[in-house]
Amino acid sequence: MTNILLVAKREFRQIATMRSFWLTLLLIPVALLLGPVIGRALDDDEASRVMFVDRSGGAAAAAVEERFGRDYDRQVLRSLARHAQRFDLQDAAPDAPWASADRWYTDADVAAFRDAGGVEGAIAALDRVKAEDTPSYDPPERDFAFVDPPAALTGASREDFQREVDALLGAEDDSQGADIVVLLGEDYAQNPQVRLWSNERPRTDFVTTLQDELTTDLRNRLLAQQGVSADTAGLIQQAAPAIAVTTPKPGGGAREAVLVRSIIPLGLSYVLLMSLLLSGSWMLQSSVEERSNKLIESVLACVRADELMYGKLIGTVAIGLSMVAVWVACAAVAVFFTQGAIADMIRPALAPLTSPSVVLAMIYFFVVGYIMISIILLAIGAMCDTMSEAQGFFMPVMLALMLPVFYLLQATVMGGGGFVERLLTWIPLWTPFAVLARLGTGIPMWEMAAVGLLLAAFTALEFILLGRLFRASLLAQGQKPTLKVLMDRLRPTRD
Repeated sequence: MTNILLVAKREFRQIATMRSFWLTLLLIPVALLLGPVIGRALDDDEASRVMFVDRSGGAAAAAVEERFGRDYDRQVLRSLARHAQRFDLQDAAPDAPWASADRWYTDADVAAFRDAGGVEGAIAALDRVKAEDTPSYDPPERDFAFVDPPAALTGASREDFQREVDALLGAEDDSQGADIVVLLGEDYAQNPQVRLWSNERPRTDFVTTLQDELTTDLRNRLLAQQGVSADTAGLIQQAAPAIAVTTPKPGGGAREAVLVRSIIPLGLSYVLLMSLLLSGSWMLQSSVEERSNKLIESVLACVRADELMYGKLIGTVAIGLSMVAVWVACAAVAVFFTQGAIADMIRPALAPLTSPSVVLAMIYFFVVGYIMISIILLAIGAMCDTMSEAQGFFMPVMLALMLPVFYLLQATVMGGGGFVERLLTWIPLWTPFAVLARLGTGIPMWEMAAVGLLLAAFTALEFILLGRLFRASLLAQGQKPTLKVLMDRLRPTRD
């Protein structure tokens, strides 16, 4: 046992001294640290500045701006309703429109929301009743901000208008420029053509809303020409059905609940694959260097082949699990110190960890799966004299693991429960990944126990067969590991 621990300690130290190990170890913490910073830097929350020039003599500009304002208030109402429903805050203002989520918010609802103080009034009401650990409501950003066009633009002639528009769209100071310019000409009522300039491809929802509101304005003008009063024309234009859509409470829908519960199991499945890919390549490099430098003969003079195999296996598994432990610890810190929507989503995903059986299953299948795959990689390292030869075995093995695992991850996100997922659960090579992926969607206890025993039996068989291969390959340098040679080495040796 002492020799095994000495070999394991040496293997651990040898891999831990590699620069690639430390770069990989720090990769996740750095990504967790820089991710939110980069995300905020790349996230363009600034509203697009819109300038509207109406030379037709009507009220189209005010109507369009009011329409976009109402649509934004409806967006806020929907967001407020979901927030109140998620954290059971409807009692903060029972009569407020946002106290009920399953409804379409009418213009009257928007007016009532504004009369009650808008977003500021709603946040004040929520803050009075919410618990200390409940996150504050964060309203969505506006997509469009209407600004008054400068006099140089409104008074420009047809010949000079394009030049003024180009100057505004290309202004270096965003506060003085524009992202979108809309023009209604003097003869708009007779020739309803609208000019739109944009410094990039305009969003479809902006064009659709603009066209819808201008269509309403144009029809009102035509109805007025036919003698229809403005009030009657407005009622005709506003006639529309109110559709009430019922949705589950946030996090309570079947698909959403499955996704939330599957975050940690899917993450562990992915981490298991990535850590095996990394630690396996380091172990192969270490084994090949020992063979190429003729160190293996010196090592075998001090320890038995079995002790060398178990020691290298323990060292490799220890380095991989240490790396995973650091990643998990950094992720846990990031989760509990992160605020906002991401933290609100991840914290409920920790609910499966309250079940001892789920926690034990995660640990068992992760550790045993790690050992099971590491034995295969250890045998590959014992057979190969060069790194290129080892890569010839290593990459097919990893591809055989990765392709079904990626399918498992995608299938679980889509809902899981298919025949292929159940089939892969019973194939020992993919059992750890399949069980970890299915823990979120639900796997029967009897099936989990049965495949756990199957995995243990397969790993024990690996120790026997690949142990023979490891011992027979240690000193067999210069021999190509053909299929016949491999079969001969798998047979038990005669004393």
